[in-house]
Amino acid sequence: MMRIALLDDYHRLALSLADWSAVSSRAELVPFHHNLAVPDEAAAALVDFDAIALIRERMPVPRALIERLPRLKFIAVTGPTNRTLDLEACAERGIVASHSSNRGVGGNGTPELTWALILACVRHIAFEDRAMRAGRWQSTLGPVINGKTLGLLGLGKIGKRVAEIGRVFGMKVIAWSPNLTAEAAAAAGVTRVEKAELFAQADVVSIHLVLGPRSRGLVGAAELGLMKKSAFLVNTSRGPIIDEAALITALQARQIAGAGLDVYDIEPLPADHILRTLENVTLSPHLGYCTSDNFKVLYEDTAEALAAWMDGAPIRIMSNA
Repeated sequence: MMRIALLDDYHRLALSLADWSAVSSRAELVPFHHNLAVPDEAAAALVDFDAIALIRERMPVPRALIERLPRLKFIAVTGPTNRTLDLEACAERGIVASHSSNRGVGGNGTPELTWALILACVRHIAFEDRAMRAGRWQSTLGPVINGKTLGLLGLGKIGKRVAEIGRVFGMKVIAWSPNLTAEAAAAAGVTRVEKAELFAQADVVSIHLVLGPRSRGLVGAAELGLMKKSAFLVNTSRGPIIDEAALITALQARQIAGAGLDVYDIEPLPADHILRTLENVTLSPHLGYCTSDNFKVLYEDTAEALAAWMDGAPIRIMSNA
C-alpha cells in the first residue's frame, strides 16, 4: 500500500482537521509529531514513503534529502511558496510538488499574534505570570502604549494590519522598508522615515519583512544601539532578519527593555538555548500563522492535493521556473 507522511504535526490534530477519506482509503497516512533533522534523521524515517506533506517550511527538503528518498513521488506544500524545497531536484526526479490554495484565513493570524507579543512585552505579562506562579505579586510597571510610537520594518499586508491596530490604540505609526515610498506609507495612514530614524524614535519596533539577501541580519548591533533603553523589539517574520547574537547581548545588557519573539534562527528552538533563560524576552513557538481556522484550510487543501495526485490529475503544481 502507498505510504504518505504528514510531517511536523506538532499539535497532533492533522487527521482531525480535514476529511482524509479519499486518501486514507487508498494509502496509509502516518503523522509525524516532532521535527525530523535533515538530512540523516529525515532520510531514515521517510525512506519508504511515496509522498510527504509539508507544513510551510518547518522541515527543509534539499537535494541532499531528496536523493535519499527513492520512493518519493509527490510533495504537498502548505502555502504558495516554499524557499527550503529544492524544486530543481524534484523536477530531475520527476517528483510533483503541489501547493495549497490562496483561500482561507491566514492573513489575520500573524498580526493578532504580533499584538499579543507587543502587549505581553510592554506590560511584562509573561514575567508577571512566572512571578505569580512563584508566589510573588506585582513586581513591574509597564507603560500604556497610547501616545507612543510604533515602528514597522515592512508595510506589506501584515504590516498594514498591524499599523491599523496600532492607530486604534492611539499610537503614532512610522515605517521603513527598502522600497517603501512616502506616498505608499501615507496611503496606509503611516509616516515613512529612514531606517535609523525608525530605530531611534520607536517605542516598539515590529518586523514584517520577507527574509532574503537584503533583509538577513538587517537588525544588528548598530540598529539595536539606536533604540531607546525603554523600547521593545518584536519579530513575527523570520528569525535571521535579526542578528541573534547581537540581540542576546543587548537583552543581557538591558540595552533595550525587551523583545517578543515568535521566530528563530533554528526551529524548533533548542531546549538549552540562552533565549529561554532571559527574563526580558517573551517567547512563542512560531505561532503567527498557526490558528485552528488556518490549519483546517491547509489540511483540507493537502488532502485535496493528495487525492488529485492519486487520481493521476495533480493540481496547483509548483514550478522552479
